[in-house]
Amino acid sequence: MEQKKTMSTKKIVWIGLMAALVFIGTFLRIKIPIGGDSTMLHLGNVFCLLSGLLLGGIPGGLAAGIGSAIFDLSSEYASEFWITFINKFAMGWMAGWLCWNVFPRLKTFKPGSLFRPTLSVIAGSLTYTVLYVVKSIITSRFVSGLPWEAVWPVVGVKLAVSLTNGMIAVVVSLVLYFALKPALTKAHLMLPAE
Repeated sequence: MEQKKTMSTKKIVWIGLMAALVFIGTFLRIKIPIGGDSTMLHLGNVFCLLSGLLLGGIPGGLAAGIGSAIFDLSSEYASEFWITFINKFAMGWMAGWLCWNVFPRLKTFKPGSLFRPTLSVIAGSLTYTVLYVVKSIITSRFVSGLPWEAVWPVVGVKLAVSLTNGMIAVVVSLVLYFALKPALTKAHLMLPAE
C-alpha cells in the first residue's frame, strides 16, 4: 500500500508560528508615500526568509505567504492579499528549497557552511524583489493607467525600498538562523530533516 505524505502537527504549528512572526514583522513598518501610491520598510521579509531556512520550501513558503496575506487583509492592501500571498510564498519557498533541496545535492557546500543559507536567502529576496517590481509595473501602467513617464519614477522608488528591505532581511534572517539553529537542532526541531 502506498503511504501518503501528510504534514505533521509539529510542522503545522511551526507554519502558524512563523506566519504570526511574518505578520508582526510586517505590522512594524515605516510607510513611504509615492504620489497616490505607497510602499513601506518593514521586518516581515526577515521572517519570510527565516521561515524558508527553518521549515524548508513549501512549509516556509506557506508561512511567508499566509502571514503576509493576513497582514494585507487587515490593512489598506486587502485587495492585493492574493498577489502578496503568491509573491511572499515564492520568497520563502525559494530560500527553503535552495537551502534544503538544491544545494545539499550539489555537494558544493559542507553541511555547516555559511554559503548555503546565505545564497538561499539572497535568492529568495531577489525572487520577491523581481515579482514585486513586475507587479508594480503592471499595477501602475495597466491598472492605474499611468503613462510610462510616470511609471518609472514610482517603480524606481519601490525598487529601492524593496532592495533595502531585502538587504536588511538577508542579514537579520541569517543572524537569527545561526543563533537559533544550535538550540533547534539540539531539541530536534529542525523540520526539513524529518
